[in-house]
Formats: sequence, C-alpha cells, structure tokens
Amino acid sequence: MPKGQPDVIPDDGLTTRQRRNRPILAVHTGEMKGKSTSAFGMALRAWNQGWSVAVFQFVKSAKWRVGEESALRALGTVHEQTGEGGPVEWHKMGEGWSWTRKKGSEEDHAANAREGWAEIKRRVEAQQHDFYVLDEFSYPLHWGWVDTDDVVETLRNREGRQHVVITGRKAPPALMDAADLVVEMTKHKHPMDVGQKGQRGIEW
Repeated sequence: MPKGQPDVIPDDGLTTRQRRNRPILAVHTGEMKGKSTSAFGMALRAWNQGWSVAVFQFVKSAKWRVGEESALRALGTVHEQTGEGGPVEWHKMGEGWSWTRKKGSEEDHAANAREGWAEIKRRVEAQQHDFYVLDEFSYPLHWGWVDTDDVVETLRNREGRQHVVITGRKAPPALMDAADLVVEMTKHKHPMDVGQKGQRGIEW
C-alpha cells in the first residue's frame, strides 16, 4: 500500500469517491499499550473535520480522568464557543470494573456494560454521531457480558457515515472478521520490564 494507494481496485460497482467515503469499523487490540491512544488520535482528526465525536469508555475507572478526556472535552468547548471542529461527548461506563473491582458485583458490572451497549446501539440506529470510540469495549465482549453477535450485526448494518473504533485486548474473532481495519499492538520493549512505573504525560 505505497503512498496510501490500494494494491487492488475491487470490481464492486462503486466509484472511487463512494468507496473512499465508506465508514470504517476499526479494532485496536493486542497486549501492548497504544490501542486507546491511537483511537483518540483518530478522534482528534474526526473533530478537525467537524464531525460529531462520542467516546464511551467501558473499563477505566469513572474517577480517572485521562489526558485525552481533558483534551477532547476542551475541544468540545471550543466547538460550542466558536463553531470550530465538531461536538464531543465523553461517557464513562461502570466503576472501572476490570482493573479495580471496588463497587458492585460482577452481575452489576455486566448489567452496566449491557446498558452502555444498548445506549450506543440506539445512537447508531439514530445515526446520532459521525465517529465513535468504544474504549476497552473488547473486555465485556470477551467476558460474555455483551452479545458479540448483536454488536457485529448492529455495526455491519449501520447506516450513513458512522465510523467506529473499538479498543481493548482479546477482541473476539467475529468482531475482527467484521472490521475493515484491525491493528494488533505487540510488545518488543516496555519501561515496566525494567521496573519503571507509568508516568504523567506518557500513560495518562
């Protein structure tokens, strides 16, 4: 794919413009860091195009405000005040239940995840946003809390121009099969290998 040119032009009856403007379903998975960071970078590009951006964060604690959240919320304010860029929404689902199970039972967390997916599904069917980040959404799929088949069917049949990026480890094979773009983050080296913990400006 040199210089952004596809290796093959399919005989699908579409014009170059039609094919180029088809919405993308992307999955960022794998063991290494960078999955969410990459997705939020795409969200910045979407904001710059004036698109409506919605982030649904499924795993990280509701009390943990990551740097990308502060930046994207600020850009949402810029849009409200100046009209530049696009509107931004950021929603946190649950209590950070995959890393620190502080509140509620597993049944509670599963119910919260299903409720979160139900809200996303309603928005997709209403074509409410142009760009969705479903951050760490692979976990409730992997654990069976949310029905992968329902997610795949909903996203395959979504109408309009709705781009969706799903992040997290252990993405189900059915989701990756349905995606247009799949990236797997692999580790060669990490500071934690030599005892260095996460730090400001790098991890959050």
